[in-house]
Amino acid sequence: MLRIDIPEQDAADPYGYAARAHGRQLMETAGHFSKAVYQHSILSLREFEGARSRIAQINGCIICQQFRAARDAGAMFAASGTRPDHLVTDNGPAPDEAFYADVEQWRTSSLFSPRERLAMEFAERFAEEPKVIADDEDFWARAHALFSDAEIVDLAHSVAAWMGLGRVAHVLGFDSVCLPFANAAE
Repeated sequence: MLRIDIPEQDAADPYGYAARAHGRQLMETAGHFSKAVYQHSILSLREFEGARSRIAQINGCIICQQFRAARDAGAMFAASGTRPDHLVTDNGPAPDEAFYADVEQWRTSSLFSPRERLAMEFAERFAEEPKVIADDEDFWARAHALFSDAEIVDLAHSVAAWMGLGRVAHVLGFDSVCLPFANAAE
């Protein structure tokens, strides 16, 4: 359910309307942050998508749950008419639908590598228990055994973008309308 008034002529694109009519500078900046994650991540595409998908599930954002970076990330940049020099989709093979179907069971599924599993654990705990994960020395020992500091910083900022912007879309009801992915806030 939409939580702000959207004129009838803009009902099919509430996010786009809000970006044009309200908080334009904030929404533009949020869009740049969102795109930066897809443009500059050094994570493998599977690690990136595992963490992103887990946040989408936690947030409850319908758009985010249906998004597939390999299929949809390019559309986020289509309005500019050029593809950036790099997208996360260049970082290895794309996950299949079985991968996405098992993200919620990241602890027990045999589909995930140790790095993918840790990326999903990080995303989940970042969203649900930030104070606990911040002080969990066992987690950080495991994280540093698998990821470089640069990858950990990348993962943390990516998760922050997905969590915050996906929650905005869900809480304001922007995900209650099937939007083209090019207009998604994720």
